[in-house]
Amino acid sequence: MTALASSDRLAAALAHLAETIDARAAGSDSAKSWTAKLLARGPGACADKVAEEGGEFAQAVRGESEARVAGEAADVVYHVLVALRSRGVSLDDVAAALEARQGTSGIDEKAGRKGN
Repeated sequence: MTALASSDRLAAALAHLAETIDARAAGSDSAKSWTAKLLARGPGACADKVAEEGGEFAQAVRGESEARVAGEAADVVYHVLVALRSRGVSLDDVAAALEARQGTSGIDEKAGRKGN
């Protein structure tokens, strides 16, 4: 099994993608930009795309090629970033949530959530 390894390349790709999404949100024609079109439709449409792409990713993980898994993961990441933008949630907000969970097992973190 391949390790996840260094995050430097992914960090650079995410930074570029986030900048592109912000630029398209700021003034692109929704007839020419998928990002602008999704954002114009609002958070509900963005959420629907995240759910759709998440299902496609899960299906790929179940038995498709590594290239297909990577491609579907890229689709999920893109749509998650667009959905975050639609809600005004920054990547710093997401980073803070991840940092708050560092050093805590997933089982303990989930058990500590309200409603569990």
